[in-house]
Amino acid sequence: MSETESGKGEARRCDHCLLEMHPDSAVTAEFEGETKYFCCRGCLGVYELIHRESLDTFYDKRCGWTPGPPGNRTADTGAFRGAIQKAGEISSLEMSLSGIRCASCVWLVERFLTRMEGVESARVNYATHRLSVRWDEEKIPLGKILDGIVSIGYTPQPYQPTSYNEMLRKEKNDLLLRFGTAAFFSMQLMLFVTALYAGFFQGIEEQYRLTFQLVSWALATPVLFYSGYPFLRNALRALPKGALNMDVLIALGSFSAYAYSVAMIFAGGEVYFDTSAMIVTFILLGRFLEAGSRARAGDTIASLIEMQPREARLAGGEQEAVFVPLERVRPGDTVEVRAGETVPLDGTVVEGEADVNESMLTGESRPAFKNAGREVFAGTISVNGRLVVRVTGKDEETLLAKIIRTVEDAQARKAPIQTLADRTAGWFVPVVILFAACTFAFRLLTGAGNAAALMNAVSVLVVACPCALGLATPLAILLGTSSAAKAGILIKGGDVFETLSRTDRVVFDKTGTITSGMPSVTDVFVAAERDELLRFAASLEKFSEHPAGKAIVKAYGGATLPVENFRVFPGRGVAAVVDGRDGLAGNRLFMRENSVQVGSAMEERYAGLTSIGKTAVFVAIRKELAGLIALIDDVRDDAAGLAGVLRKQGIRTGMLTGDVRNVADYVAAKCGIDDVQAGLNPVEKAVAIMNMKSRGEVVMMVGDGINDAPALTEADAGVSLGHASDIALESAGAVIMRDDLALIPELIRGSRRCFSVIRQNLFWAFSYNIVALPLAVAGFLHPIVSALLMASSSLVVVGNALRLRKF
Repeated sequence: MSETESGKGEARRCDHCLLEMHPDSAVTAEFEGETKYFCCRGCLGVYELIHRESLDTFYDKRCGWTPGPPGNRTADTGAFRGAIQKAGEISSLEMSLSGIRCASCVWLVERFLTRMEGVESARVNYATHRLSVRWDEEKIPLGKILDGIVSIGYTPQPYQPTSYNEMLRKEKNDLLLRFGTAAFFSMQLMLFVTALYAGFFQGIEEQYRLTFQLVSWALATPVLFYSGYPFLRNALRALPKGALNMDVLIALGSFSAYAYSVAMIFAGGEVYFDTSAMIVTFILLGRFLEAGSRARAGDTIASLIEMQPREARLAGGEQEAVFVPLERVRPGDTVEVRAGETVPLDGTVVEGEADVNESMLTGESRPAFKNAGREVFAGTISVNGRLVVRVTGKDEETLLAKIIRTVEDAQARKAPIQTLADRTAGWFVPVVILFAACTFAFRLLTGAGNAAALMNAVSVLVVACPCALGLATPLAILLGTSSAAKAGILIKGGDVFETLSRTDRVVFDKTGTITSGMPSVTDVFVAAERDELLRFAASLEKFSEHPAGKAIVKAYGGATLPVENFRVFPGRGVAAVVDGRDGLAGNRLFMRENSVQVGSAMEERYAGLTSIGKTAVFVAIRKELAGLIALIDDVRDDAAGLAGVLRKQGIRTGMLTGDVRNVADYVAAKCGIDDVQAGLNPVEKAVAIMNMKSRGEVVMMVGDGINDAPALTEADAGVSLGHASDIALESAGAVIMRDDLALIPELIRGSRRCFSVIRQNLFWAFSYNIVALPLAVAGFLHPIVSALLMASSSLVVVGNALRLRKF
């Protein structure tokens, strides 16, 4: 590349931002022997970078681009520091991007960032202009990523959750203004058009006829060129690229009627300004009502955002608590929440008691009782008491913030069925234009006259606009995920929704899912002294996260012995050096693997305990069996009839557990579960899921989201129960916030209903075009009727989707 002198000659557009510029002010440069023109050095710099990175495909993909150079091109790294999330060596951050103008911008930003060494992933949500980026801080600093974004013409800003709703409000207000203008002038226009129609049949003096036509022209002009400007603009940008879209059909239909009418004023023929104006008016009415529906669907996120208080009553020392902005509250601070107030941040209660309304998080209408030691969550409301809460995280780390991010992501992800509509819409528009051209030619050749042939072609263009097809799936997904979130079920996207609706097998984890997950010690059999065995076992298990280990520590309740070299063997047990002695605690297989001999008497006790659903933990000291501890983990009340309900929905059930066969069979029999696989470690559970999928089954895995993470990820759809941990939100496709197994059948029923609505919408959209298009081709539909029918078809789809506002 070599830079040259400023260009001379006729006006032209910037080769990067498409802004029209005076030739004397253009900055020019040579790229591979070809001269390129730019409105400023900023655009030249961006073009150079994109070209150097071999990302020129961006310019081929660009469509609907708003001309203009990059805006404010600075980014303050410090403004983002508080929003960075750390997970080991990987950092993640969400930010808003200014300058996103079309889908090609999304392509460019993602490709550019993922080419940078150290950036793990980059994803831009086109609807919200939000960028999610993950990177290795050791390999690339945040400042370099921000500079990279700025260098290609976009400005990163700290993410504000309300930006999407603000965008919807602006879109709705703009549509209202354009529709109001179109409706006002169209009503005036119809008065003069009625006079012209009456004159056509009854006779009218030429001077009055010309006057009414000129007035109609004046009234139709603002309708087409102001109210219909978005259609004309998008069509003009799409046509040179060959990217035909729905706006091309609308623009062709309305503008051809307008242009023909203008020509007829001078030629002395009939005018059709009413057709041009009413096409724009009816379609704007449909778009305005659609925008209202999307805004209502987005109310779920808005209501979640509104739950987050802006300040907290900070308590400390002997001084009275005072309100401060959330930014000033740090983890470890204590805040006071009085009756009727909203909990400002996630934390642990250190003082006080209260019933807390958690319905917006869990869907549970009954308040939860909270006292010292219990967790409370931002956005919940203290109903009748005072709480002092020790804060455990910042405002962007709360469970509420994670839920908002999950719902926003879900609404942006497409269901596979959407690709059918996308592919169809892609070739549908060119086919319709071809149909319209053929119709026009055929009508002319058969002697229908110019006016009749043109109106016939315009009817074809307008009636076949595939707006309903484009709306059929995304609106249903938007409403379905929103209503599920209100019921306390987070679904990560349309693809998850579709998989859930096809589920034919549900597989459960045992501990913590089918059972309460809080076992208690019932029996202790020892080869030596009982308290000594419990003390040794509790010392072994004190670092274990397994519920059985915690139960043993709780059952002992005293001071434990010093522990070294603690190790966990998932699905088998733990090992450590306790007070200088090698110790083992685990299941029968773990003892066998470590050559620990189990006598016949202990084997009999083991068989008897497991046959009645008790879990047995063997304890060995220096490879000698020291005793056996039995625990019971009761089956949950809501698990008893679950398999029967699922069976009525045509779904088979199964259970995967690391526990022994006898205990697994006992629990499965109490719940009526069909198939049981026992003694599995986390990896073996994932393999079991793979085997089911290889048989053609669509598998849903239900677990607690930690030990079951591999199986949850491997399943077609993973579902976690209870308050969502980070791992649950990461590994599961859906999270049920309320710890209630009865919501599993509800989740399947709701997803099936959502996809039933989608299929109905697609059927209606295709059927409408199959019926309406031939009628328009045959000349049975006037263009105004076509516009009314097209707007009505979109509203039918919207109305049907609105049934999903209740999950």
